[in-house]
Amino acid sequence: MKKAISILMAFTMAAAVLTGCNANSAKTAPDTKPTAKTDSSSAKADDTYSLKVGSLKGPTSMGLVELMDKSQKGNAEGSYEFTMVTAADELLGKIVSGDLDVALVPANMASILYTKTNRNITVLDINTLGVLYGISGDGSIKSTADLKGKTVYLTGKGTTPDYALQHVLKANGLTTDDVTLEYKSEAAEVASVLKEKPEAVGLLPQPFVTAALAQNDSLKIVLDLTKEWDAKAGDDGGSLVTGVTICRNEVLKDHKEAVDTFMAEHKKSVDYVNANEKEAAALVVSAGIIEKAPIAEKAIPYCSITYVDGEKMKSLLSGYLNVLFDMEPSSIGGTLPEDSFYYMP
Repeated sequence: MKKAISILMAFTMAAAVLTGCNANSAKTAPDTKPTAKTDSSSAKADDTYSLKVGSLKGPTSMGLVELMDKSQKGNAEGSYEFTMVTAADELLGKIVSGDLDVALVPANMASILYTKTNRNITVLDINTLGVLYGISGDGSIKSTADLKGKTVYLTGKGTTPDYALQHVLKANGLTTDDVTLEYKSEAAEVASVLKEKPEAVGLLPQPFVTAALAQNDSLKIVLDLTKEWDAKAGDDGGSLVTGVTICRNEVLKDHKEAVDTFMAEHKKSVDYVNANEKEAAALVVSAGIIEKAPIAEKAIPYCSITYVDGEKMKSLLSGYLNVLFDMEPSSIGGTLPEDSFYYMP
């Protein structure tokens, strides 16, 4: 029981970015359905395994919308049941219990689960890179170095956004003595502060950034945290990885062909979303991820929706986890994952 509680707490904290990337929280869109399922198994042969895939409401699910749509219409190559949730602990419970085969989760949470489940999960791909941006009405801010003497408002003390920002500050020779960090409970509070103090800096995930800019024309993006990270990453610093796709090892062993088919269709879906923003925005709205198509369309280019597998996935992800481990070992489960953590097709 203690192990289950510890995993649950870690998962909830680790998912701050992915769940925060929903521009319509319960306060702003109370009628948004938190769970959506589609099952295309009826269109498949009886002996085709139906892969159960779970994701968080946000950019990770946005990269899946084209495949979700095809699956719902019976046009997907594989057979799937998709579940989209707003609460991170739902994905945790379903992976641990075996109710889900594949899940799109925060990168550091994948590492935690790998350790806590006795290496029973494997990372298939990176599905989302950095979605964090600094926004402000202060036009003098051009880089991390320009944050000296400023106050940055962000959510989640001790979560991935916090670690990422502090790493970027340190890489630029700054500390929390140079930059004041003010933590808020949710992204909406950060946006509210910026409305009153446009000269302040807010660190927000997409599509909250797009929503905030639409509501306040005095604000603009002044920092792309991923670019700031990459500029100082070096050979071993990886990249700012937000979300990865994991699979239970039993499923990978028994239904490898179904998993490989999903990976290929996942890549096609991501490519479609990034190349067809208007059409993809309509699918994002239809899936209940973002309420308004114009916001979804503007947000997609900044959500860093991607598909990276194989050696490049391992290089980017291992470098990122190394950085987090050096800052706070418990943020990735207390130890760095072994090579078996990374799926090499």
